Amino acid sequence: YIMFLAGLEMDMEDFKKNRTKSFVFGWLTFLIPMALGIWSSMSMLGYGFLTAVLLASMYASHTLIAYPIISRYGLSRLRSVNITIGGTAVTVTLALIILAVIGGMFKGTVDGWFWVFLVAKVAFLGFLIVFFFPRIGRWFFRKYDDSVMQFVFVLAMVFLGGGLMEFVGMEGILGAFLAGLVLNRLIPHVSPLMNRLEFVGNALFIPYFLIGVGMIIDVRSLFTGGEALKVAIVMTVVATFSKWLAAWITQKIYRMQSNERSMIFGLSNAQAAATLAAVLIGHEIIMENGERLLNDDVLNGTVVMILFTCVISSLVTERSARRFALDENVQAEEEAKKVNTEQILIPVANPETIEDLINLALVIKDAKQKNALVALNVINDNNSSEKKEQQGKRNLEKAAMIAAAADVPVTMVSRYDLNIASGIIHTIKEYEATDIVIGLHRKANIVDSFFGHLAESLLKGTHREVMIAKFLMPVNTLRRINIAVPPKAEYESGFSKWVEHFCRMGSILGCRVHFFANERTLMRVQQLVKKRHAGTPTEFSILEEWEDLLLLTGQVNYDTL
Repeated sequence: YIMFLAGLEMDMEDFKKNRTKSFVFGWLTFLIPMALGIWSSMSMLGYGFLTAVLLASMYASHTLIAYPIISRYGLSRLRSVNITIGGTAVTVTLALIILAVIGGMFKGTVDGWFWVFLVAKVAFLGFLIVFFFPRIGRWFFRKYDDSVMQFVFVLAMVFLGGGLMEFVGMEGILGAFLAGLVLNRLIPHVSPLMNRLEFVGNALFIPYFLIGVGMIIDVRSLFTGGEALKVAIVMTVVATFSKWLAAWITQKIYRMQSNERSMIFGLSNAQAAATLAAVLIGHEIIMENGERLLNDDVLNGTVVMILFTCVISSLVTERSARRFALDENVQAEEEAKKVNTEQILIPVANPETIEDLINLALVIKDAKQKNALVALNVINDNNSSEKKEQQGKRNLEKAAMIAAAADVPVTMVSRYDLNIASGIIHTIKEYEATDIVIGLHRKANIVDSFFGHLAESLLKGTHREVMIAKFLMPVNTLRRINIAVPPKAEYESGFSKWVEHFCRMGSILGCRVHFFANERTLMRVQQLVKKRHAGTPTEFSILEEWEDLLLLTGQVNYDTL
């Protein structure tokens, strides 16, 4: 589950930029522990070569046990975090291959065909997960909007990915990580579903996993003589030092800050899931001389190593994360991006569109501004009834409940006014709303306008950003955002704000933002995106004449906004 969350929260665009660094770190954090582990096991503990190799592979793998700390500080998109997560996938895969090979040797199955079947099975399963899981997920999220069903579905995909990977002879953590990567674009980082997944993991699965690890250890064996205490000390020191050395070399190669090295070391030091799997399998293997491949001393020493490395990992990661959070450079950069206080007003008249409106507001809002959503119900003063009042109250409560699931508070406002447009305009002034999110109305007759009387009244009566949306599918299933920018839009006062909203939307949803405009306007858009939103996946194309707008329909698919 930890590996699943790591894959789910990874910034895929940043991961693509840092994939070489991740690959280098993954090999360093695999080879260095392997070399030191084999040497220490054979020279200091007197074990044979196969035992030393399996023991060294346990040092090489690591578990992102401190990842919840990163989530709590909101640092999951840091370069050092993405490098560590990518390196984790590399080193865990290599360590699990060693485990599969050693296990196969004692079953008498390691030959040329063993390697062919292992590679073929893992490659085929990886293709199945990468190709089918996103398509199944996108179909499910479009068809079912019930929050409980979505949560259960995601858990089922995680366990299915892990179970399939175990079926082909690898550990389930690799399948869970792949499932997290492929579902990454379907689950926005700011959404009720993500909040539920993080809560269940951090409050239930991860603590129970650690409790289970602690229950395996035989404390008495460490203090009753023998080699148990010596083995535990050697294992803990070698595992910790080798991970620090890999982080230090990575820092020097890429000229990173010392705090980035601490973050990489903190996240990669903890030994847990793959390590535990290796020691339990090694403990079950009986060699020709009747001894276990990994004896009881190694089993107890492993649990002690897991305990100490998890503690060290948590302390170092907590310290490093706090430094990043208080770093003056980071704060200065964020302040440069920050706009004035944001208040997004969401009129909630139609109960069928409330969830979509709230989800849209969640992906465009500034995550640093906590009380930025205002849900409004306007009751017509000339046509009020107790039934409409009760319906309006239920709409407000539904809006607040959806946002609360994403840990975002909503200010609920119910008011009487002469008409809906007047009520919204007065609320904009009273609550100093900066943005309004409404749904597109349904045409009542043939002479009715496309946007409707309400939207036209808002556009005439207020100088605020008005986002009018027609929801044909859930926001999280979008794969592309096409934006046609009219000429001279750069001279409008809200130019930078709407560009920021679409770029923020693209970053959170992991979809590409494609701008179409004439040459002069497009140049200004490019400059603004490059300056403030460089991490957003974007494309830019020339739209010579605004009258050619309809030609863009050829680039609009079913999953395009």
